Amino acid sequence: MLSAVLRSAAVVAVVVAAQFSLVLDAPQPASAMESNGGVRVMPLGDSITDGASVPGGYRVGLWNRLAAAGVRADFVGSRANGPTSLGDHDHEGHPGYRIDEVDAGVVDWIRAANPRTILLHIGTNDIIQNRDLANAPARLSALIDKIRANAPLAELFVATLIPSADADREKKTVAYNSELRGVVAWKGPLTHLVDEHSAVPPSALTDGTHPSAAGYDAMATAWHAALASVPSSLTPLTTPPADATGLLSNPRSGRCLNVMYSSTADRAATTLWECHGGDNQRWTRTASGELRGIGGKCLDVYGASTANGTRLIMFPCSGAANQRFVFRPDGAIVGLQSGRCLDLFQNGTGNGTVPQLWDCNGGANQVWSSR
Repeated sequence: MLSAVLRSAAVVAVVVAAQFSLVLDAPQPASAMESNGGVRVMPLGDSITDGASVPGGYRVGLWNRLAAAGVRADFVGSRANGPTSLGDHDHEGHPGYRIDEVDAGVVDWIRAANPRTILLHIGTNDIIQNRDLANAPARLSALIDKIRANAPLAELFVATLIPSADADREKKTVAYNSELRGVVAWKGPLTHLVDEHSAVPPSALTDGTHPSAAGYDAMATAWHAALASVPSSLTPLTTPPADATGLLSNPRSGRCLNVMYSSTADRAATTLWECHGGDNQRWTRTASGELRGIGGKCLDVYGASTANGTRLIMFPCSGAANQRFVFRPDGAIVGLQSGRCLDLFQNGTGNGTVPQLWDCNGGANQVWSSR
């Protein structure tokens, strides 16, 4: 009887501690964010991503493995924590969060961080809270769709949940993981399954839910193997693949190249606008260098002009030189005909800023990122 009471007390203590952590573990200010210019990797999830019980969690082992392999990784996210042995502390792990709560924030997090690669481990708190588990796979599916809409070219790695020491929760975890595998299988070639459930032994848990140092290191091993199996996930994306559809964002502003009012009319204007992943922000680069957008029309330099200040419009695709662009490794998009760069008027960063041609100068208002 006494042992049962003590076990119950321990469970209460863990829950209270987790809730206290959720209140105090606030996002870090932008000044705390770190960047080394490497491939942008977003660790996304709950307290297991945050590193409950072991500061930095799996991120420590993953960072060290990537560094040892010669990969320059830039962990990104609105939060930051972990030991000095972790080379980059940024992440998007939110203690206590369920799938729906990650879903509510993920668009803003993607807009702010512009990740090349996303590592998703989510669903543990849905099981702990017994939150409509029959529909948890559907919520996960919707979350993946939202990520894919806002980062169409990102490599997304979705992990099965690690084990639980509680028999009932483990049964639910196994059932959820089974459905998760089916969900991931239908999400296209840029969405990948990572089997973290098999990677972490139940003996490597500190409180029945969170891994020990050995458990987190096992997670790191599995993440690293998955990333290494998809080399593009560890390479910054400077030029979108031919015939691939994605967004074009300006990192300085966090906003995207946009066709005003979703118009499909000839000469429809383009602007900078808050990224939302709609059809009027989706661009397909062709092998000839066209950028095809909404209505199948092409990004076009108005009047085939080569002068500074010429605006960009939408026009029926013709294959002409004023509709062909070159992506440079420094993030510049250069008009083939003019040799000038896609530039944001007067260094603007707000909604409605007009894109134009201008002499290439390496400014932040001439840098674009594909995602």
